This record gives sequence, structure tokens and C-alpha cells, in this order.
Amino acid sequence: MPFSALTPHGSGLIPPVMRVAAILLAAGTGSRYAATSGSDTPKQYVLLAGLPVIRHAAEALMPHVTCLQPVGHLDSLRDALDGLETLPPVAGGETRQASVRAGLEALDKLPEDQKPDLVLVHDGARPYVTATVIQNVISALSEHPGAIPAVPVADTLKREDNGVIAGTVSRDHLFRAQTPQGFRFGLFRDLHRSASSQSATDDAKLLEDAGFSVALVRGDEDNIKLTYEDDLVRLERLIGPTLLPRVGLGYDVHAFEEGRPLILCGITVPHTKGLAGHSDADVGIHALCDAIYGALAEGDIGRHFPPSQNEWKDADSARFLVHAGQRIRERGGMLINADLTLICERPKIGPHAEAMRQRLADLLQVDIGRISVKATTSERLGFTGREEGIACTAAVSVLVP
Repeated sequence: MPFSALTPHGSGLIPPVMRVAAILLAAGTGSRYAATSGSDTPKQYVLLAGLPVIRHAAEALMPHVTCLQPVGHLDSLRDALDGLETLPPVAGGETRQASVRAGLEALDKLPEDQKPDLVLVHDGARPYVTATVIQNVISALSEHPGAIPAVPVADTLKREDNGVIAGTVSRDHLFRAQTPQGFRFGLFRDLHRSASSQSATDDAKLLEDAGFSVALVRGDEDNIKLTYEDDLVRLERLIGPTLLPRVGLGYDVHAFEEGRPLILCGITVPHTKGLAGHSDADVGIHALCDAIYGALAEGDIGRHFPPSQNEWKDADSARFLVHAGQRIRERGGMLINADLTLICERPKIGPHAEAMRQRLADLLQVDIGRISVKATTSERLGFTGREEGIACTAAVSVLVP
């Protein structure tokens, strides 16, 4: 099929009285993304240019619809979409088809004068969808009961058998389906209610199986569904502003003190002594905060949390790192990596390093793969060699506009 056939028919306009709703799907766990990234955060909630992926998708849809119905994990959706005027989220189902059905039933409960005439179904993991693609789908519904954006298959396709090529598949008339997919609401709702199975992975298949025409409209190669870790890099290039790299260095020292717990990189480490300081004296977090503030040219930890203020006496240093991470996001930036080196004779850091990495990653809202924690000794030289205290160095790289 030539691309000229992939354009909406007729005037391309839906009468202004038509109400268009969008179902935004976010119930999946993103197992393929988790396997490649090592992150346990569902891909639709991963931060992209400082915001959750699904929020970008929602903001792209909202100018084109009269209401937006999120479907998925309720608390996660409320947090990710906070401040946006959406319908109350509804819980997703065990399959994509079940989640779409949940969204349709929620829309069907709206007052009659608010029920949609048309409905779009969009993946929460597709954050970069243009106004042109959305309008192409809506416009095609003036002549067809369903429409989907699609891009032609450009690569040669091979069929595999036992690790070797078993044949070449013709790519003629083959397209890659994208979302949002659009449908006439009443028909789509009824087809879901009468469906004999819940296995459809593509919204248009219900119409296809029932014999209804589904238009193909021009999609966009950049309408990427976040599936693998590499996809996030490409999306960051599309959505984020031009970012420049910055490097920050941090260094901190605290002396040992009897009668205090030893807090390092956000976790309690068993030891005979703790560290002295105005807060909990977490030397690792303090060095990391200084590195982040330095990369942002925002001073040091003392500027943001002065030790002269009683508010920070015995404070959990996790609060300081959360603030430093927020400053990166508020500046429209992102943390590329952080590398910490704890310098001490004792305790041994190795047994606790993974827990430290995970705690720092959680506080900064990044994948653990971006955080390194290691240790060294000073060969019994100096104050650390005499076991009088612990020092820490930290280096971070960030991207900011």
C-alpha cells in the first residue's frame, strides 16, 4: 500500500459536537524493560526529562480530547498525573484487553451528555505522540468505525527455525501498528462486552474479527513504545531540551563518636561507633549531595541545610539527598551516574555496598545501574588509617539544559 493511501479520507474534520475520550493504559509491568534496565519501576513511570513517561503521554493527548481515563495502578497513576484534569483512575485487568474494557466501562458510567462519541486507546509507555498522528486517527473515524496509526515495515523480514533462517517474508503490505487507536465508542464498547476471549493484544483486532473496516493512517517513526532501556535514550533525545554535561565533585569527613549509630549511604551499618555530626553524619550522602550541588553550581550542602539551624540536628540525611535529586529534576536535568568511594579501615563496606547502591538510587529516583559505591583504605596512614573517622569522595555527572 503506498503512503498516499495512509491519509484520512474526506474533509479530515470531526463535527465539533463529537465528544472524544482517551483511555490511557498503564497496567503493564514492563518485563522486557526491567530485564534490560535492571529497574523494578514499571516503564510507564520511569522519569523522562524529569517527568514520568506516562505524564508526557497524557499531556500529548489532553488538548485533543474532552476527557482522559487513566487505567492501571491507582496510587501510581495519581502520583504521576497529579495536577492534570483527568477522570479518576480505574484499576487495570490481567490483560490489555481487560484493561481497555475497564476504561470503557468507566466511560460508559458518565452522564449521557458527557459520554464520548469516539474513544482513543493509547499506551502509557508511548510518550512522544504528535498532534498530527492524533488528529489523523480522529479524522479517519468520520468514515470508518476504527482507525490506527501505522508505519510500513522497512526492513527485510526473516523467518527463523532453530537459530537459522527458514525463509524470507515479503514486507509488501506489512505495517507496524501504533497507538492511539481510535474507535466509535458504542461499537467498541459492545464488541468488548461480547468478546469470547481476553487475548487481543491490539485494540483493532476486535473490529477486524467482527468484519468492520479499520483505517490505516500515517503514523510516526518517533512514536516509540518504551520497551527496552535503549528506547529511553532515544526518547530523551526527542523530548528533552538540549542538555549539556556537567561534573560535580564532593568530599566529606566525619570523626567517630561513641554512642551513635553508624549511618552510611542511607543504611545503618553495624559497628562499635558512629560518626559525629550535627545531622546523622552520613558521610556518604553528604559527599554525594555536595557533588550534585557542585554540578548544578548551587553551592554545597551547608548552604541548603545550615548546621547552625536546630531543624537539622540529628536529621536523616536522606532528606538532603532527596532535595538534591529534586533540584536536578527542577532544573530539567537528569543524573547520568554517581560514583562514591568510602575511605576507612573499618567497617568493611563490601558486604553493604549493594544495599547502599539501592538506597541511594531510590532516594534519587534513578536506576541502580547509575550508582556506584566502593571503598578503599588509606593503608593505615592518616586519620582514617588510625580509625579516627571516615572520609568519602563522590563524583557525579548530570545533564542540564
